[in-house]
Amino acid sequence: MKETTRGLLNITQRQLSWGMLHRIIYYQLYRGGLCGEKDEKKEVYHLERAAIGGHPGARHNLGCKEAENGNYERAVKHMIIAASLGYQLSIEMLKLNRGHVSKEDFAAALRANQAALDAMKSPQREAAGRLTEQQRT
Repeated sequence: MKETTRGLLNITQRQLSWGMLHRIIYYQLYRGGLCGEKDEKKEVYHLERAAIGGHPGARHNLGCKEAENGNYERAVKHMIIAASLGYQLSIEMLKLNRGHVSKEDFAAALRANQAALDAMKSPQREAAGRLTEQQRT
């Protein structure tokens, strides 16, 4: 019984990841006009779906879209969420836009980003990183 439950959980997690991947692919296709004409509504729709699914890059890109449209308050919120998911580029964007971000919000985003990065550390990841470095040389 336990193995069946674990197997179903793994399948569900893979489906969620695959669903987010599809959203990102659709976003790229609509953004580049590879599905016919460029369609910003569909582009944003797929970005939102991926962001809701927890994709930090999609959340970051939504923040960029909001900033392009002049919605800086929403853009900062998206960047803070992406940073708290460990997306380093969002931290860099928050640094560049310090006029729109309070010191407290920036400090909280920095702490959340570091916590997310620390949570991603594991002996297996470190061993894989060393192996990758060895293969490059």
